[in-house]
Amino acid sequence: MMQRPYSSSLRYLNYLFILMTTVVLAACSNTKYLQKNQLLYTDSDVEVKGEATSTEKQDIRSSLTSKQLMLQQSNTLFLGTRIKVWLYNQKHNEKKSNWFWNLMLSKRNLEEPVLYDSLKTKESIKRMVSYLNNQGYFYATVAYEEQIKRQKVSVTYKVNTGKNYVINKIDYEIPDTNILKLVKDAAPLSLIKQGMPYKQEALGSERERLMRLVRNAGYYKFDRDAIEFEIDTLHKNLFMNLMNPFEGIVNVYNDRKGQERPRMDITVKIHHPEDTSIHYALYRLDSIYAYPDFPAYGNTADSTFKEMQRKDLTIRYRQALLKPSVLTRSILLKKDELYSQQKTNDAINRLYDLGAWQFVTLQYRENKLKPNTLDAYIYLTPKRRQEIGANFEVSTSSDYLLGSGISLNYKHLNVGRSATQLNISLNTGIELIRNQNDTWMLQSQEIGGQVSLIFPRFITPFRIKQNNRSNVKTRLTAGIDYLTRTDKFYISNVNASFGYEWNESLYKRWIVKPISLNYVGVNLNQTFRQTVVNVNPYLKRSFEPAFIGGENVTYIYSNNDLLHKRHNSYFRANIEESGAWLNGINSLWGAIASNNTDLESLTNMPIANFIKLEADYRHYWTLTTHTSLATRIYGGVGIPYGKSDVMPYIRQFTSGGPNSIRAWRLRTLGPGTYKDTSATAQLFPDQTGDMKLEGNIEYRFDLIRMFNGSINLKGATFLDMGNIWMLRKDTVRAGSEFNIQNLYHDLAIGTGVGLRLDFSFFLIRLDWGIPIKVPYYTGQKDGWYLSEWQLGSGSWRRNNIIWNVAIGYPF
Repeated sequence: MMQRPYSSSLRYLNYLFILMTTVVLAACSNTKYLQKNQLLYTDSDVEVKGEATSTEKQDIRSSLTSKQLMLQQSNTLFLGTRIKVWLYNQKHNEKKSNWFWNLMLSKRNLEEPVLYDSLKTKESIKRMVSYLNNQGYFYATVAYEEQIKRQKVSVTYKVNTGKNYVINKIDYEIPDTNILKLVKDAAPLSLIKQGMPYKQEALGSERERLMRLVRNAGYYKFDRDAIEFEIDTLHKNLFMNLMNPFEGIVNVYNDRKGQERPRMDITVKIHHPEDTSIHYALYRLDSIYAYPDFPAYGNTADSTFKEMQRKDLTIRYRQALLKPSVLTRSILLKKDELYSQQKTNDAINRLYDLGAWQFVTLQYRENKLKPNTLDAYIYLTPKRRQEIGANFEVSTSSDYLLGSGISLNYKHLNVGRSATQLNISLNTGIELIRNQNDTWMLQSQEIGGQVSLIFPRFITPFRIKQNNRSNVKTRLTAGIDYLTRTDKFYISNVNASFGYEWNESLYKRWIVKPISLNYVGVNLNQTFRQTVVNVNPYLKRSFEPAFIGGENVTYIYSNNDLLHKRHNSYFRANIEESGAWLNGINSLWGAIASNNTDLESLTNMPIANFIKLEADYRHYWTLTTHTSLATRIYGGVGIPYGKSDVMPYIRQFTSGGPNSIRAWRLRTLGPGTYKDTSATAQLFPDQTGDMKLEGNIEYRFDLIRMFNGSINLKGATFLDMGNIWMLRKDTVRAGSEFNIQNLYHDLAIGTGVGLRLDFSFFLIRLDWGIPIKVPYYTGQKDGWYLSEWQLGSGSWRRNNIIWNVAIGYPF
């Protein structure tokens, strides 16, 4: 069934391998076009010695190799060769030109050979020393060595850091007593503290913190230039010899070599403004004006604006696009409160969060009649209230050859003039496979729809005070979905939920659904029921129709922003409970009903009782400009309780596939050491479990840019491990239950390589996975599968090398 795509893909891989081999061999001749006095700059290294810790040395080494400090960077490498330099030579020296070379020799795929310049090396040393001084290594030295061979040169920078300074004490010199008290009260939050190593960038960050602190306290005209830091490394001895201050440094430093680390004092100074007509005064807000339908190039003097007064807010409008009460509630600024830069930002973000406006602009003007007061002007340019969209998708995966889907979306951004959003989506899709007769066959089809209302506030019977940054939403959702797998089953899923979403802080988000309902109806094909389901008690109970009703709480932490460029984290924890309050309604219904019927007997469906816990942690490292490392750890468990002894099918865990362990096809791995080798596995390969553990590591790197950079070809290598298990012993699936003592043996491990076509707005991913440790393999006690590899066998490759195609990254 899958022979054709595998054989064709392997044929293309052979062509690609031949091409790459040719390029690699040819790329070795990049020096033949150089003149005799020219050297190709091939490599650079930084050796760091001194009294810094190993972690500090690693950070220093990483920083000194940046383009800002190391002025000459060698050409980029791919598979150990300078392919881009070779391509440059093919274009400019070999004069290659045809349709293939025109495709390959786009400007972004070329790199001019980097010719060594010793003057740039010396300038790099000056910058490195200056950088080390800014990091507190005032006595650092940098030298360099050149290694020349066959018109190629590599440079090694030898760095000796010495000891770096630590902060001894921090003093404040602030004439304004009010600002002095403000700064001292916030001193525990200072970014420079006693005992920490000196960093120039820490002073810059502290200056920004102090500037925000003072401005948030109401000092509208305060500026960062008023903040200065005076550094005393040697208690004034530094400046005793004004003609040669560094002589004093060396003398005192030699006297203090016995100290663990030399120390410095820092004095924080905040000066009065130079312009005596300006003084640091507290500013309060007076009038607040809002223009809810201000055009992009509007004029406040436009006579068509109408005016309305709501408490302290003056609304000037042309059309009644939004209810005044909604606008008043959404504007956080209040009359007579102190000016604050943070409240200004929060006010702008709150208005953007409503989703009704394209642009939000907030300006302050000094009130000429009232000293030290500001008038706030809020200009709001609205979006289009209604949007219609359609998406068409073609895909392939490990369990089907061709899939296609169509989704239609309608969005209304301002229902009832209340900034409430209405979203309606309809979707349908099919999956096609080739049967043994090599003809197309429909494997599954799905159709569904969903309607959601999103309110920009908490809807509760009691008042909840919300944070200015909370971005509160109340979401009401209802949907229906029909899934048919040909000759197997038909599942209808009616769902509804009511819940809240808000941001606890900049990085923390909560999603709480106190009400979540699923009505799952199942209709099994008679043959499928008798040959597959009835022979497996666990599967039979899984396919029983059920009510799933309960609560769901999700916590998300993500710090992917400009402050975490080098590495960032993502964490999601989810807990779902089903049955508690639904059982209460069922009992109450039975007590009230006169004919002794309850919810279960009326619908002829049992209530599912279970608790499901999930945790997903991801960490991303940016190694260089063109490489990164992504990791993920996932754990989940579902525990049935009460009258239920099995999780509903739609809530069970599966493993394998393009977003899981890619060396196994979707839903074919596990549980535990179990492997279904029967004929029914061809009819229904879906393996599920009550528990799942998974870990993934992926190294990502850029390859080439095509079509003038509009498409980026990227590569990846990965290692996936994990499995699913049953919490209870399954008599039909031997070895499926979880046992902590057998965890190492039960883990499946796969590796592979991948290609990604990045179109900026979406990414197509192609991965090839191969198993290296198989939990059900009995040839080795620990399950390692390397001895079974037969890469020369076409049938072995078809059965063991898994081809995955998907949209987007796996994590």
